[in-house]
Amino acid sequence: MIYLDNAATTLHKPKMVIDAVVKALESLGNCARGTYESSLQAGRTIYDAREKAASLFGCKQADHVVFTANSTEALNMAIQGLVVSGDHVISSDLEHNSVLRPLYLMEKRGVELSFVKADKDGKIEIVDFEKLIKENTKMIVCTHASNVTGNVVDIANVGAIARKHGLFFVVDASQTAGVIPIDMESMGIDVLCFTGHKSMMAPQGTGGLCVREGIVIRPLVVGGSGIRTYEKEHPANYPTALEAGTLNGHGIAGLDAGITFINQTGMANIYEKEIRLARRFYEGVKGIPEVVIYGDFSNWNRAPIISLNIGEYDSSEVSDELSERFEIATRPGAHCAPRMHEALKTVEQGVVRFSFSYFNTDEEVDVAIQAVRTLAEE
Repeated sequence: MIYLDNAATTLHKPKMVIDAVVKALESLGNCARGTYESSLQAGRTIYDAREKAASLFGCKQADHVVFTANSTEALNMAIQGLVVSGDHVISSDLEHNSVLRPLYLMEKRGVELSFVKADKDGKIEIVDFEKLIKENTKMIVCTHASNVTGNVVDIANVGAIARKHGLFFVVDASQTAGVIPIDMESMGIDVLCFTGHKSMMAPQGTGGLCVREGIVIRPLVVGGSGIRTYEKEHPANYPTALEAGTLNGHGIAGLDAGITFINQTGMANIYEKEIRLARRFYEGVKGIPEVVIYGDFSNWNRAPIISLNIGEYDSSEVSDELSERFEIATRPGAHCAPRMHEALKTVEQGVVRFSFSYFNTDEEVDVAIQAVRTLAEE
């Protein structure tokens, strides 16, 4: 099988990640629940992962790296934990439902919402964020890159707008963490939400949020913490404040190894290969009759994602043909991004998304190009 659904999850992991998870399953106990060696080793592994994530994202304090099951959980924590009834939040049409649904939930609780509109190519204008600011605006939350088009948002400029107006700035880095450089301090990010199972090369069930010093997020879940057992309220200090219950130590061991792989290989080298493969695919399919490609390709500062349709065929039908006849894995449909599909006019048809990994090859890309050509000719 040729796996080209890496924007959903990376199937092929570095060997060091697999080895780290296996070793953790064989040796790690419960972090912060005892002074025996397997518990202490779990604590060391998890703290090492915090330090590496903090360094990777420019988070000043390792204890402000909070681990979650995925970016959806992280985004729910940030959104539900920072705004209250009467506040106004600005987001964009590019967002995944992991941002939209928590926002719509908060809207039912009295939070006001505004969205920066996307054009037919899925692009937004950064200045539009500032135009939507009101007296009661509390937060800007947006994605770093669209999971449908691959278009990248200039979050440094959005962050500058947020800082200028004293707003919280929350970033969904699901499509960029581990492959496109992020520095929270220079980009003005207050809360960075990431997932481990995509470009960070880690197992599913890993993710987190990095919180700038001084930002207090109300906990989404409270319970066991391993400390202050006799207090009725959950501990308020990071990371415990947002980490109720037993952490996924085995998965975090894999995340730790994934960041090590990124550091050793070089993020720039990983990105260069992925974007080269995406561009090879784009150049190979863009001239095929009946093929429509979505997104802004005026420059290649983008995520390694190419989404397309063939004529009037439903995207699921095309994706099924790619899988059954050519053994190529892609993602059809709406990709949990309803507002983006409204902008692209693809609500009914959806799109077929091809997304590329460091572990894909030129030969696999060429097979995918020929498969699209064959389907279009038929």
